[in-house]
Amino acid sequence: MAMARQVLCVCALLSVPLARSQPIRYSVAEEADSGSLVGNLAQDAALPPAQLSARRARLLAEDGRQHFRLDRASGRLVVADRLDREQLCAQSDTCTLAFELLLADPLQFFRVEVALHDINDHSPVFPVDKVTFDILETSEPGSRFPLEVAWDFDIGSNSVQAYSIAPENEYFSVSYGSRMKSKKYVELVLEKSLDREEQAEMDFSLIAVDGGSPPRSGTTQIHITVLDVNDNAPVFTQEVYDVQVLENAPEGSVVLTVLATDRDSGINGDISYQFRQAVSQSDSAFEIDSITGEIKLTKPLDFEAADTHELSVRARDGGGLSAICKVLVEVLDVNDNAPELVVSSFSSPLPENSAPGTVVALFTVRDRDAGANGKVSCALDDQLVFSLRPAYKNYYELVTVSALDREETAQYIVTVTAADAGSPPLTSSHTFTVAISDVNDNAPVFTQSSYTMYVRENNVPSVLVGAVSAADADVGLNAKVTYSLSAGQAAERPWCSCLSVNSESGQVFVLRALDYEQLRQSEVVVSASDAGSPPLRANVTVRLLVLDENDNAPLVLYPAPDSGPASSELVPVSAEAGYLVSKVVAVDADSGQNSWLSYHLLRATDPGLFAVAAQSGEVRLRRPVTDRDSVKHKLVVLVRDNGRPPLSATAALSALLLKDFSDLRQPHGSPATDDQPGSLTTYLILALVSVSLLFLASTAAFVARRLCKRKELKAAHVLDGADNLPSGLAEAAAAGTLPHPYCYEISLTTGSGNSEFKFLKPFVPGLTPQPWAMAGGPSEEQVFPCVPVPTEDVTPDDAGTVSAEQFNRLSFN
Repeated sequence: MAMARQVLCVCALLSVPLARSQPIRYSVAEEADSGSLVGNLAQDAALPPAQLSARRARLLAEDGRQHFRLDRASGRLVVADRLDREQLCAQSDTCTLAFELLLADPLQFFRVEVALHDINDHSPVFPVDKVTFDILETSEPGSRFPLEVAWDFDIGSNSVQAYSIAPENEYFSVSYGSRMKSKKYVELVLEKSLDREEQAEMDFSLIAVDGGSPPRSGTTQIHITVLDVNDNAPVFTQEVYDVQVLENAPEGSVVLTVLATDRDSGINGDISYQFRQAVSQSDSAFEIDSITGEIKLTKPLDFEAADTHELSVRARDGGGLSAICKVLVEVLDVNDNAPELVVSSFSSPLPENSAPGTVVALFTVRDRDAGANGKVSCALDDQLVFSLRPAYKNYYELVTVSALDREETAQYIVTVTAADAGSPPLTSSHTFTVAISDVNDNAPVFTQSSYTMYVRENNVPSVLVGAVSAADADVGLNAKVTYSLSAGQAAERPWCSCLSVNSESGQVFVLRALDYEQLRQSEVVVSASDAGSPPLRANVTVRLLVLDENDNAPLVLYPAPDSGPASSELVPVSAEAGYLVSKVVAVDADSGQNSWLSYHLLRATDPGLFAVAAQSGEVRLRRPVTDRDSVKHKLVVLVRDNGRPPLSATAALSALLLKDFSDLRQPHGSPATDDQPGSLTTYLILALVSVSLLFLASTAAFVARRLCKRKELKAAHVLDGADNLPSGLAEAAAAGTLPHPYCYEISLTTGSGNSEFKFLKPFVPGLTPQPWAMAGGPSEEQVFPCVPVPTEDVTPDDAGTVSAEQFNRLSFN
């Protein structure tokens, strides 16, 4: 719909002509008061008055002076200032003031012409206040004596119409009229012969009267001196002299030489020349040599100010007789005026999203010279963005021809050159500085495609971990960038609400302390948006990596530290060196070298009997068992990680040395066992008491260690996820390096002569008993301690790790 309206507007614009073919004409009397009504311009131009304001109507005069004013509200054309026809049009028969009515959106012109009517506001004026004639007494009646006509600035019927003499006398009358080229004359006519002896002098007034209503008049005094006989007046060689002069002729140049002759001799034949100029030409650019008759320039001529000059030259002899001739000087134009460029409207700054064809400036060019010297053409300097388009007459539009981009060019310097057709041509130029205003057409751009930041676990809340930075090619508010966390987040990416970004600086903060064992990395999307309307934005991924610290002590899984009284590991006295007594199993929730565990024998009843493998935690016999060795042994194994500083934990083990372990399976009344029932019972009672005491001691030590420990260890922190499961334990469980559990049940009775030892099958479902177990019991070399292993099979993945769900199902017997 919007596109259709634009097409209709363009069609309507193209259908409206730029200017009327016929001008709108008005007439007004000169000297009209300011504000006097000339006419209703809106009505005569067929324009609603509301359009005058909406289309920014204005008057453009050719000479740049505003003689009239347009009332946009009513459409009336009124006089702007007092109009003096004589000042504006001099003695022209017609006086027309022309101008254009200019309307924008769309561009339209109306030519308006106002005829200025003359009123009788000037009285006739003679060139001189007094005229003296020396007339020979021998002059014949009918002799004529030329006078300077009175000058009236008005024209037509308001100019001089009649002359009269006052007081009237019998000797003279006045004659007036027009000769060739409508040149007026006035002469004194001698009606009666003079008699010097009767009257040597006479005075009277010559009155000039115009045809105005009421009429105005002007007076000059005539003084007549009657002379003795001088019967020949000077005579010019031509009544009218025509001459052409270039307007650039230098000062002092001879324009013309006039010549008059007198047939008289002596003083009556001496001729002198002088100008008899009209009042309006008192500031003439000419002077005449009174002796030679040479007419010279006193100042340069200007064709544009006046293209012709009319001079009146009088030749007077020594006897007082005179003659008058006319000199017409035609000024020839030369190319001495450069073109003028007048700007009517100019739009700057220009939005960078302006469409091609946008009007930037409207201007007119003119040249005061005539002919080819006054023909003007316009051109632009090398431009790919702007061009000139003729509008109306000598009006031009400066328009855009391609798309603008402020980020590429923020300002254009456009020079328009106007040249005339003279030889050589004259030029003038005008420079338009077109500023391009910004629109929000550039989104922010981050300096990196993604950001990776690091923070150590157990950080201080609100710690600064880095900053993102984005730049916007726009300016002002369109370039002001603010940062925020994007609401959208992919579900498969680890994310936490612990990150915050400063909206002004882009600094990224971690709001709370992080635990590497719970969260190892997180990704958030940071959005950068500008303040334009509408705002533009860009996103970037920020990856936060949590660096591990050694904040978790090793956790002993076997033997369990809080599972009650520690059970004794049964070791046959016949065991050789390297016999596997038990295995300490521990994990560390940290990663890297912080989770590398080493095992050390901290305390033992007989430190020389047992050895602990530093890497695997296996407890083996260092040497064979002897009769001197104690039956009951207590061992404390230290488990230490590789952190800085290292953290450690301890595991307590008990080992019970048994002799003749296989004899426990012999029947009642056997000679081999009848003499030892009391000794075996005593050993078992002592072992039970020792185990109970060891359990109580271990419980007390465990409680004390828990109270003194700086940070509470929770198994859930270690076992929360599959990522936190140490790979060593998973591999051990999957590979079956822990021995399968077997449980030995020993039944003793005080009165019995023998003891029964019953070997049960493994607890693991589906596990086939060993052949020697089915045959009736193990040998001394086949007796193993009861070591816990997982109660169900767990299969690790290719990386040797176990999932969180599998690990949560993991339990040990």
